[in-house]
Amino acid sequence: MLGGIEAGGTKIVCAVGSSPDHILASHVVSTADPATSFQQVRAFFDKAQGAHGRLGAIGVAGFGPVDIDPGSPTYGTVQRTPKPGWKGANWVDGLSRLGCPVMVDTDVNGAALGEWRHGAGKGHATLAYVTVGTGIGAGILKDGRSLSGIGHYEMGHIYPPHDYESDPFPGRCPFHKDCLEGLASGPAIMDRWGVTLSEMPPGHPAFALQAGYLAHLAATIILTHMPDRIIFGGSVMKAPGLMERLRAATRILLADYLPCGPAGGDLMHYLVPPALGDQSGVTGALAMAEARTGQAVK
Repeated sequence: MLGGIEAGGTKIVCAVGSSPDHILASHVVSTADPATSFQQVRAFFDKAQGAHGRLGAIGVAGFGPVDIDPGSPTYGTVQRTPKPGWKGANWVDGLSRLGCPVMVDTDVNGAALGEWRHGAGKGHATLAYVTVGTGIGAGILKDGRSLSGIGHYEMGHIYPPHDYESDPFPGRCPFHKDCLEGLASGPAIMDRWGVTLSEMPPGHPAFALQAGYLAHLAATIILTHMPDRIIFGGSVMKAPGLMERLRAATRILLADYLPCGPAGGDLMHYLVPPALGDQSGVTGALAMAEARTGQAVK
């Protein structure tokens, strides 16, 4: 049996399954303080183990920043996150009472792995996954392995061009103000207009502004990593018409510089939504647990 957790800024999805694509039970809890969240997560897995058998491992695809180096003494520890109360919380310690190994990676790396195994990334050697929701993050996979440097990537905190005349909003990131997350996350949209992007009419100027900011992230990923495909997921990307606007804005920034590869043309098959929908992250978390149990990654 495998356990999987996708931990976001607003909710935590828990699941158990016999394989990443065979989920037997799942449960969603609101992201509260660490002590409450860990207690609720443990309660789900205790009940699930009683019904389905002992867990071999648990994979956690969690919001960051988080220490994802298995050799680090602080492995699994949440770092300077904007999420109140979570700095210093440790997933390995919080789940230790369950008595099985715990593997930790970022939520976007987990979602990328889920899509690479069973979704829109299947068959692609290099895959990027971007989530745009409570926060903004991006993960890169090479042959099913997440890439990182001294830590995981923090592309949600790059600084896109910010024209204060057309967008006087100062940004809401507690660390960087008008970084990408501070300007284009779901909470930033709410701060500006009081409603979500999905609640706005298609011609609202918010769509062009949002597409422009996200296109800078797409172009940055393309020019620095050259992935075979980029998947854009998260609650904000569900707004009707945003994906089409993102493709158009990205084409303008690329300026036909890469006309012959997958990043050329209309980008219809290059910038795509997740095939697994809201299940990308927890599917990837289960795949992380599967790898920890020694089963081959397919």
